[in-house]
Amino acid sequence: MLIVAVLFATVLFRFAIVLAVVYRILPATRICPHCANDLTLIRHPILRRLIPPVEHRWCIGCGWNGLVRRPPRPPGFSQSRVISRAARS
Repeated sequence: MLIVAVLFATVLFRFAIVLAVVYRILPATRICPHCANDLTLIRHPILRRLIPPVEHRWCIGCGWNGLVRRPPRPPGFSQSRVISRAARS
């Protein structure tokens, strides 16, 4: 039983390393890696719930699309300044 636990822990450790490396490889900017245009956010409610630190973006200029890391919020940003859709109407 100990051997099974060690092998299972090894597989989980490898999986965690691969996820960390893939996350670090993703671009962290909102600028297209091919043509340097701004990227447009494509909203995916399922992706947002499953993997919150990742966004799907698309470049209008060259047509590139892919996953990018969500950039950190600006220093003065507070959640109270965000107006919800229900509050606007």
